[in-house]
Amino acid sequence: MMTVLRPLIIAAVLVGSWQAFVVLTGQPNFILPAPTAVAAQIVARFDVLIGHFAVTAVEILLGLVFGALLGAVAALTLAYFRGARQWLLPPLVVSQAVPVFALAPVLTLWVGYGIVSKIAMAALIIFFPVTAAFFDGLRRTEPAWLDQARVMGASRWRTLRHLQLPAALPACASGLRVAAAFAPIGAIVGEWVGASSGLGYLMLHANGRGQVDVMFAALVLLAAFSVALYFTIDHVLRRLLPWQPDQWGGSRLTATDHG
Repeated sequence: MMTVLRPLIIAAVLVGSWQAFVVLTGQPNFILPAPTAVAAQIVARFDVLIGHFAVTAVEILLGLVFGALLGAVAALTLAYFRGARQWLLPPLVVSQAVPVFALAPVLTLWVGYGIVSKIAMAALIIFFPVTAAFFDGLRRTEPAWLDQARVMGASRWRTLRHLQLPAALPACASGLRVAAAFAPIGAIVGEWVGASSGLGYLMLHANGRGQVDVMFAALVLLAAFSVALYFTIDHVLRRLLPWQPDQWGGSRLTATDHG
């Protein structure tokens, strides 16, 4: 029960603090609209907001999928093919010296103002965190296990499949959690650079018209979706990796799980 109530309590405290700050300081609506004004805009413009929200949600989800897949493939390539590390690892590291946000105008120029450039932006921004986390997990497999596998004559593929991959899954899960938090950033930045739909486009359009309450309405929808996406992925990963310790450092397996 507390698991369900905790996020509701936190949300209520945040919204209540926001409302109290606006009332006590007398902030005008064009500077900081009250939660009630934002909620009124969500209700009044729900059809418009939900249409732009659907576009952004698709961009985020597809960017997350493609970025995670590319990151996993890159990490497996680096781990399985030793010669590839000398050629691929330096460019991957150097690529992070270029701000990913600076690539948004280039992607828009290359693939246009449609949804593809936003998906590519979201995928690029999460590609390296997934690659780095998964590759680090593959490298940190228990050495004694690898020695035992070599003694037993296991091939590199069997070692990777039965030892390194299971051992690296917790690290990969951490990378996916980071990806879930970063994917919305890539999609929104891509929409800010150039788009004809999406929450980022709507926010810029509302800003140009001085409709700050509409901007906040779009921001609230984006924040709610981002939080829901993160905790959904976190829940799924925890169910798939029951042996991974939780945030308090203890295992979630109980005595009955061990039989």
